[in-house]
Amino acid sequence: MDMALKKEFIALWRKYFGEAELPLAFWYTDREDAAEGVKAPKAHRCFLADLAKVRQGKNRFFEIETVGCFGGRRYLGFSGDVMPNFEHFLSCGIPGALEGERYKKSPELVKEFMRRSPPFKPAPARRIVFKRWDRLEAPDEPAVVVFFAPPDVLSGLFTLANFDEADLDGVYCPFCAGCASIVKYPFLEGESARPRAVLGMFDVSARPCVPGPTLSFAAPMNKFTVMVGNMGESFLVTKSWKAVRKRIAHISSPSSARGPR
Repeated sequence: MDMALKKEFIALWRKYFGEAELPLAFWYTDREDAAEGVKAPKAHRCFLADLAKVRQGKNRFFEIETVGCFGGRRYLGFSGDVMPNFEHFLSCGIPGALEGERYKKSPELVKEFMRRSPPFKPAPARRIVFKRWDRLEAPDEPAVVVFFAPPDVLSGLFTLANFDEADLDGVYCPFCAGCASIVKYPFLEGESARPRAVLGMFDVSARPCVPGPTLSFAAPMNKFTVMVGNMGESFLVTKSWKAVRKRIAHISSPSSARGPR
């Protein structure tokens, strides 16, 4: 981890976004001392629920045994398995046997959706580590930076991500599970010729795991570094942003999730 970049971003974030919550970062590793492991759940548990403690400053890692759902294991790259009858689960279900989430109109549409979804290669290491930005250390190797933010903060991140882009989609929003929007898709973007940021957390099933006025914005590290470099010459120095910045100052956010000033 570039510790100069770590300090630079915190200073710029406080300057332009005030006390808005700092982002998380994640990467894959085989190191056992990178963070504290999450305990294996006794029943189905959305992995996003465990990120609440990371947002409060706790360092955590996950591995296949500690991710409590099929989707989480799949979209974190720990398994290629799909739950039985997934095409029915995501659509209309099976009467008397399986309740459907009704996120897609038909099982056939689910199958086509899955065919078009980009594959996620197996995780490059046994563990995925999450740390809040201010908790990063020199040996860490963040691959993706993940913000959990309300609309005003998202507007700044969205506009900054498009600041040096001629195309219309410097940020994109795939239909996917909440965990896929913060892990799979931004991780894949980091390997592309033109990395983009990913807007997410629209997954209705995962919404209870985050505060109501919150969505996610995830940028691969190569995109994020450029964004940080652009902050001082972007719209963030204008009167227009100053007006939004004043409103951000009134956002209610737990002090434990803000990190250092």
